[in-house]
Amino acid sequence: MAYQAEGADTIDSMLDLMRRLPPTRIEENVFALTQLVPDAADEFLGSVDQPLKTKMDKATGREYLTCDYNRDGDSYRSPWSNEYDPPLEDGTLPSTKLRKLEIQANDAFDSYREMYYEGGVSSVFLWDLDDGGFAGVVLLKKILKPQSASASSGSWDSIHVFETAERGRHAHYKLTSTVMLQIVAGKGGAEGESKKAGEWTKTAEDNVDLSGSMTRQAEADAPISDQSSHIVNVGRMIEDMEIKMRNLLQEVYFGKTRDIVFDLRSVESLEKQRRQRDLQKELVGMMNRNKSS
Repeated sequence: MAYQAEGADTIDSMLDLMRRLPPTRIEENVFALTQLVPDAADEFLGSVDQPLKTKMDKATGREYLTCDYNRDGDSYRSPWSNEYDPPLEDGTLPSTKLRKLEIQANDAFDSYREMYYEGGVSSVFLWDLDDGGFAGVVLLKKILKPQSASASSGSWDSIHVFETAERGRHAHYKLTSTVMLQIVAGKGGAEGESKKAGEWTKTAEDNVDLSGSMTRQAEADAPISDQSSHIVNVGRMIEDMEIKMRNLLQEVYFGKTRDIVFDLRSVESLEKQRRQRDLQKELVGMMNRNKSS
């Protein structure tokens, strides 16, 4: 019991440290911590959301995303061929019934990705639960590469983990969604730009980097008529969640950033702004006096 408590404290400390480190260096920070505490590596990796990586399915020639949910040892399972890369003889696979649903889900979210992202990569992975239900993860990633030295670049990673419990003709869903966003904007210059392999890169001195992650949870009950109903129900939840999180990022977080920048340094002369406010007050006063008379 004491060992378990000590292990939990170690994981909590590692996660607390990750929240205080720069999000742009999450991969190297995770690697450093797993090297520092190797006994807690597996549990720690399962608790930290990292930027999604892309692999190519050699059997189908299609790209897919990798994360801890489709990893078994050092191998990753493709949602297209259901095979592990590197090959793994005894790798964990979904049941035949669930695999059929996984194929349908990948086709559905591939259409969702094209509709909302117009590019990028999507992957869906499902697994059976001990209580008879099932769980899954929907992964979405898009990278915006700079087309010139002064252009912006960025990446969007969505990780939607859900659990499903059937209750007669209804199902209960628990959804945990994480969005990782990185935006790099900078002004290129003769000493701050380079071009390699047809892509522009900018030096760190030119970059303005806005990065971070957001996690939200939701639960819902919905009717089911067959197995494909789960795809519709989960898809609707994820669609609503992504819209809410995107609006929150745009209106709240970037809105706050804009307000802080304006408070730190005004675009116009402060004296000019003061005169404008005084003029507005004077016009409002005149309007009120006209109404009262």
